[in-house]
Amino acid sequence: MTTQTNETKSKDYKVVGGYTDGINVLGLIVFCLVFGIVIGQMGEKGKILLDFFDALNEATMRIVRIVMCSATLPVTFRCAEDKNKVDKRITRFVLPVGATINMDGTALYEAVAAIFIAQLNDYPLDAGQIITISITATAASIGAAGVPQAGMVTMVIVLTAVGLPPHDITLIMAVDWLLDRFRTMVNVLGDSFGAGIVEKLSSRELQQMDLTSGINVVHPFALEPAASEKEETKIKETYINGAFDVDKTDSVAVTETSQF
Repeated sequence: MTTQTNETKSKDYKVVGGYTDGINVLGLIVFCLVFGIVIGQMGEKGKILLDFFDALNEATMRIVRIVMCSATLPVTFRCAEDKNKVDKRITRFVLPVGATINMDGTALYEAVAAIFIAQLNDYPLDAGQIITISITATAASIGAAGVPQAGMVTMVIVLTAVGLPPHDITLIMAVDWLLDRFRTMVNVLGDSFGAGIVEKLSSRELQQMDLTSGINVVHPFALEPAASEKEETKIKETYINGAFDVDKTDSVAVTETSQF
């Protein structure tokens, strides 16, 4: 016979506090939430701080627009719609999509930078590897975020695809801040060209939509009719016994209401 003995083992745990290097992100978030709630409840006394933070936010966003291609969308909208007269139904769809996936400047930059690093290391590239660089750079640029120096991250994929050392990215990091401005310019220019081409190809469909739906071409997103249209509607329609009766001068049949 075999006997089994169950032994209970216990361990004592002691919580010890300590300090680590870093930023107290949770504390900052809680402080910002509480600080905002308190300012909102102060009324007129807290209006000075609200105006200060509004001005600070506007100044920060102006700086961000200089270095981020996605932040140039308001300027691109204004130039395409006001100066180039592109239909708003086209720009409001094409430009946001293009700012996300149409990174022409980033794709060209990554391909040229990969070839430059290969030549610097005396690494010969055949036709297949050049095609691989082109395809990989195009695919990597689609997934790149619209933030400064996002191409430096996706360039690692391009260099790894052809066997180049990824640590050589540091060779072009010193001038990347300047090249980033040119990449943003090419990206925005490509989005604008795409919006113009789509409007040209869709001009017939847009005209048919204008004729059938009665959309205002100048303000296609206007929901309320103009003042003159409201006055004409009031003249032609009168309220009779709980139903609308159309003016008898029109060719439309008049709806008769029952009398009680």
